[in-house]
Amino acid sequence: MAFFNRKDIDSLDKIYKINLINSCSGFKSANLLGSISTEKITNVAVFSSVIHLGSNPPTLGFILRPTTVPRNTHKNIKDTGVFTINHIWESIIEDAHHTSAKYPDDVSEFDMTGLEEEYKGNFKAPFVKNAPVQMSMKFIEEIYVPSNDVMLIVAQIEELYVEDALLKKDGLINLSEGNVATINGLDTYAIPKFKQQLSYQRPKKV
Repeated sequence: MAFFNRKDIDSLDKIYKINLINSCSGFKSANLLGSISTEKITNVAVFSSVIHLGSNPPTLGFILRPTTVPRNTHKNIKDTGVFTINHIWESIIEDAHHTSAKYPDDVSEFDMTGLEEEYKGNFKAPFVKNAPVQMSMKFIEEIYVPSNDVMLIVAQIEELYVEDALLKKDGLINLSEGNVATINGLDTYAIPKFKQQLSYQRPKKV
């Protein structure tokens, strides 16, 4: 088994270290965040850091790297207070990954890929059309993490759309039935398959 202590990690080649540390935490969520500027220019960007924070109220978060360079998603969210989260599925992986390219703020990634905008109700931010799970989000707060110079963006789910075939009687969204992708590291995608659903566990009697 390969072994790396902290000294080894610090001395690694930059790209090797980025790949190693980005993949060691395990499979990550694969989402497209949709937003819109005050000038009505849309933006869509791939994120692998969306996490569950709580169910009551329904709250999610994601990690944003330093804003020392322009971050269109961050600016749009702060300016408008809203955005969408859309699960990436198998047939759009290449287009979804291309949204990580750095376009100027007057260019929409929707125009540079095969991804399509979709609007629902009165919600201002665009969804990704045909995404098996779509969420409209309201910005709540951002928490700066000085030890790593990143921000945790906290938002609440305002609306949740789920393809009927994925939603089970107990409320589980079976993502594998929608060929929903996951990200391994920075640029490697996988399509997980359902294995087993286990019951709520209680301590064994001694």
